[in-house]
Amino acid sequence: MCAIEAGRLGVKVLILDWAKNVGKKILVSGGGKCNFTNLNISPENYISQDPDFCRYALEAFTPKDFLRLTAKHGIEYFEKKSGQLFCAGGSEEILSMLTKERKKAGVKIILDCNITGISRDDDYLIDTSVGKFCSRALVIATGGKSYPQLGASGFAYIVAENFGIGVTKTKPALAPLVFDGPEKRLFRDLSGLAIDAEVECGAVSFRDSILFTHRGLSGPAILQISSYWEPGESIAINCFPGEDLKKLLSANAHRKMLLSNFLANHLPKRFAEAFVSAYLENRPLNSYTKREFDDLSQKLCCWKIQPTGTEGFAKAEATLGGIDTLELSSKTMESKKIRGLYFIGEAVDLTGHLGGYNLQWAWSSGATAGRAIASIYD
Repeated sequence: MCAIEAGRLGVKVLILDWAKNVGKKILVSGGGKCNFTNLNISPENYISQDPDFCRYALEAFTPKDFLRLTAKHGIEYFEKKSGQLFCAGGSEEILSMLTKERKKAGVKIILDCNITGISRDDDYLIDTSVGKFCSRALVIATGGKSYPQLGASGFAYIVAENFGIGVTKTKPALAPLVFDGPEKRLFRDLSGLAIDAEVECGAVSFRDSILFTHRGLSGPAILQISSYWEPGESIAINCFPGEDLKKLLSANAHRKMLLSNFLANHLPKRFAEAFVSAYLENRPLNSYTKREFDDLSQKLCCWKIQPTGTEGFAKAEATLGGIDTLELSSKTMESKKIRGLYFIGEAVDLTGHLGGYNLQWAWSSGATAGRAIASIYD
């Protein structure tokens, strides 16, 4: 996006990419359907030491701007939920669109190109495995550490530190949570099962599905909360979101039905039976006292468990932290210390929620930097 915007405005642009093929992360996005944006974009959807940093770029290049681009290329899409937009065809359509726009803008690209050194005098000198290149402006758009199997690394942070630019602490974001002990055994037995739930950590909560795995928990609600979870903290899961379980139990207090069978009318049977076996007594409903029903409700609506960690950068969909936003101009993405040096996208300390927010930040920060670069060549 940065190269396209700068090229479109008349700048001579070269992309240097270590990969043999472009857009690997785009291709895997959204399960191959590319969740390319979200209609409900705001700074509140981002985590950063300064979440407001993204406001200018998101307003300068909006989801509607990206939709105008997809419409131009005849890309059909659908809204999954909460404003999340996916390609009706597949992720290849977005990659093809960007490739066509890149060529139209006259932007050249060199693949399978390893960067061996970057220095600066008046201009930037980039040493690579295919030769040396000189430029007035240099943009680092190499992402964070998530998906190392696709080539992700801390390259952007190394460049920043070499130029004396601050980098905040990084950690996996939007990552599955892992557990030990009885929870691990329980989740392993339930592996592959999903339930609707509300997951809370501190003052933050998300309602969506959670997925039981061999190592712990995943699914949208868990991925969202993982960005806020810190080691040593517990999370609370409400298995009856939006329902008054106490009232429901009270209305059925006269019945002889076993608790597990009753819960199986509202939750997947496999989960209901496993949860009762692990945490509760499986008795007829009419044998419980009101206080016992209250305790039951507490366990099911505020199920507190403590993860031992996440599945790390290998399974994380994003990286939390990165290039300190205090070091960058929010209106240009340029370093405040080093003229002509720009950092965009996931490399920056700005991480979106699940649902197209991170790709929109990539488009918006890229377009903002591209326009700013064009202005210095005027």
